[in-house]
Amino acid sequence: MNTAFKFLGAVIFGAVVAFGTVSCGEKKSENDVTEQADSTVCTAAAGSIVYINLDEILAKYDMANELSSVVETKVQNIEAEVNRRGKKIQSAEKAFNEKLEKGLMTRSVAEAEAQKIQKQAANYQTYAAQKQQEIQEELMVMNNQVADAIKTYIEKYNEEKKFAMILTCQAGQPVLVADPSLDVTAEVLAGLNAEYVKTKNQKNEE
Repeated sequence: MNTAFKFLGAVIFGAVVAFGTVSCGEKKSENDVTEQADSTVCTAAAGSIVYINLDEILAKYDMANELSSVVETKVQNIEAEVNRRGKKIQSAEKAFNEKLEKGLMTRSVAEAEAQKIQKQAANYQTYAAQKQQEIQEELMVMNNQVADAIKTYIEKYNEEKKFAMILTCQAGQPVLVADPSLDVTAEVLAGLNAEYVKTKNQKNEE
């Protein structure tokens, strides 16, 4: 799992739509699996407590995947530049020490060179810290964009469905037994991706 998706795994929705924890791994018969593969239409009645598999949503939501790819590229470029500068400092320190050991510099030149390298190292540490902060901001913004899009869609989705509560399940959390007929993941995912395509098309037309 890449850095971006690790961050996405911590999405918190809150507000109108209530999220809890239910089983992501309940047993399903072959008929259940076939029926769910054939249709994304939810059969749960209004007033039901239904759930979504958040891991599946994040893995298959087109917006999450595209943003994750963009941010991951940015992160890799930033890390590459930080590493390049770090290696440059290391090379300068190594060359200085070799000259010092061989007696190729006077004391005054060595002191000046040492101060220069120390200043470069301090500047590098500041730069690396700034870039680390930049990475965290990029990831946080992506996280917020995806979380907001999912939350906004589910609120709109539930205006029509009128479920009493929509819970979420994720791997590694405590689990409760749930009826597979209450799993609305496929329907929500289909709606999210359709909404994202619609939004992208509108932006392209502007």
